[in-house]
Amino acid sequence: MTPDAAGAAPPAFRLELFTDFLALERGASPNTVAAYRRDILHLVQFLEGRGADAPERATTATLRDFIFHLKDLGLAATSIRRHISSTRTYYRFLAGEGYVVRDPTERLTSPKKWRTLPAVLSQAEVERLLAAPRADDPLAWRDRALLEFAYATGSRVSELVGIGVKDVLFDEGLARLSGKGSKQRLVPVGRRALGAVALYAREVRPRLEKGKGAGRMFLNARGSPLSRVGAWGIIRRWARAAGLTKRVTPHTLRHTFATHLLEGGADLRSVQEMLGHADLSTTQLYTHLSGEELKEAYFKAHPRAHARPHSSGA
Repeated sequence: MTPDAAGAAPPAFRLELFTDFLALERGASPNTVAAYRRDILHLVQFLEGRGADAPERATTATLRDFIFHLKDLGLAATSIRRHISSTRTYYRFLAGEGYVVRDPTERLTSPKKWRTLPAVLSQAEVERLLAAPRADDPLAWRDRALLEFAYATGSRVSELVGIGVKDVLFDEGLARLSGKGSKQRLVPVGRRALGAVALYAREVRPRLEKGKGAGRMFLNARGSPLSRVGAWGIIRRWARAAGLTKRVTPHTLRHTFATHLLEGGADLRSVQEMLGHADLSTTQLYTHLSGEELKEAYFKAHPRAHARPHSSGA
């Protein structure tokens, strides 16, 4: 049983008792109570999606994934911080009332302290992911097109679900992405991805379209534009099917796209342009080569790297 449209949650989550606690004991304003209620409803939905049908079944790791999930959905930092505060307050209430034995938020830290960059998939892992959608799945060609396009363009999840049918320029091998601040940019798209998107657009999308597609390329099973949550779910589903143990999200594919380009010899300015970064320093976060890789590059390239040192005479 999932939260309903009226904002109710299964009884095990004791949401009504929590909101009474906020209003009556903490003296929180109606706006604060409403905001915390929405945040916990988001948490309940996430936990139920993970098979946790009661708050005591959540672990610190589960709550970390919830916060990363919010980040993947593109929520602002202020909203994510409020979700963390809501979750902490909620579990402290449950622990104080004896509804949970332990408080999983005690070790919940800021996302910045957990991980500065998402995992990067190897080329072999990418191949496994892209091959994962099974032909017998009714939406396999849509999902394969979405995965190929995400990896081929490094698009943000909002750009991925916002791409219009007319924004894929098949003849030119380009895609028009609308990034932050409604800034548009053209990004090259490889032939494999173009082929997958073309097949989906020709064979599958017309069957999904029921007049509600709003010109968007990627539609859900009901014919409406795919949401950010929907795209996140598709990528996560096929990552599991591919047997990948790393946490794979739309941002993982964006990060993998940038890393593979740089490893293949692309210059930083070009990658900056393709990612839609206003500041080069943001793109430089992707140049996270290991010490051994840096040493290998140094000894290959530096003219004095193998020079014999002069004797000091000592």
